[in-house]
Amino acid sequence: MTATKSTWKKGRGKLGQLDPLIGVWRAEADSPMGRVKCTRAFSRVLSGVYVLLNARWEFGNKSYEEIALFGAGADGQLTFWSFTSDGKRSEGKIADVSDIHPQAVGFEAEMPAGLARMIYWPDESEGFQWAVEAKNKKGWKRFTEHHYSK
Repeated sequence: MTATKSTWKKGRGKLGQLDPLIGVWRAEADSPMGRVKCTRAFSRVLSGVYVLLNARWEFGNKSYEEIALFGAGADGQLTFWSFTSDGKRSEGKIADVSDIHPQAVGFEAEMPAGLARMIYWPDESEGFQWAVEAKNKKGWKRFTEHHYSK
């Protein structure tokens, strides 16, 4: 099953927005460091109170890993907490990203370099698209985009 237009169905509650992403997804793309292979595995954890993301980027013989939890923050908003293999961490909140796609789900986080957002939206043929953008004076500037398939 792929997260196409017809199967990109969000579930109930705050975490239901992430239901189309549950599963294991793979992408390959060009990057400034060369060809990258990325795997994103989303699963419900801790009695379904959180969604866990295990992500792994492979650049030839180098790799980079991320673990993130998505759940309700102290203010009740859908929040993510991310920890990466380079020792960094970030935290962000659900954001309106409907400028990308009407069914997109996205998060914004204040990073050392400024405001950034990550967006997931259904691909019209198979799987989903994922992008990371940074806010600048002219708007959002995309610096990473991957197409994921099961």
